[in-house]
Amino acid sequence: MAHGGEVLEFEEYVRTRQDALLRSARRLVPDPVDAQDLLQTALVRTYGRWDGIADKRLADAYLRRVMINTRTEWWRARKLEEVPTEQLPESTIDDSTEQHADRALLMDIMKVLAPKQRSVVVLRHWEQMSTEETAAALGMSAGTVKSTLHRALARLREELENRDREEPVAGALDRREERERCAA
Repeated sequence: MAHGGEVLEFEEYVRTRQDALLRSARRLVPDPVDAQDLLQTALVRTYGRWDGIADKRLADAYLRRVMINTRTEWWRARKLEEVPTEQLPESTIDDSTEQHADRALLMDIMKVLAPKQRSVVVLRHWEQMSTEETAAALGMSAGTVKSTLHRALARLREELENRDREEPVAGALDRREERERCAA
């Protein structure tokens, strides 16, 4: 268990990193209340092992790993293969409507991925972690991260193409209106 100095060090770490960690949690579970629960659970689990993290610069990666493992446990406990993502993680208030629509579409199609694939996509693209950092955070090899990411992105592209085929009329109408606006 952590001692006096380590308790203060842990509290300081949580105070300075809480917002960034909560953003990470929101990317893993879109519901804000669940995200808070996920972060708190991960912090409690990490607190008990704080003195075991020799290099505190790795604390964020360690905590993300704990959050991912916790989320996976929750999914198994709820016997759900996929968690619905109706609610989107907020980024900035000044986001344009189009970016919100893009994010809504992306969050929706992310549901087709297996949890491991989703974790890799989130860490590599949203969290901007390197292949090596992602591998360390998820406890897999760099090669597995690369192949999982490759398959996940191919699956997302396929899903996007399928949706485009399902809505060709709407897309064509939008494009025609756009051309008419430009010509006017």
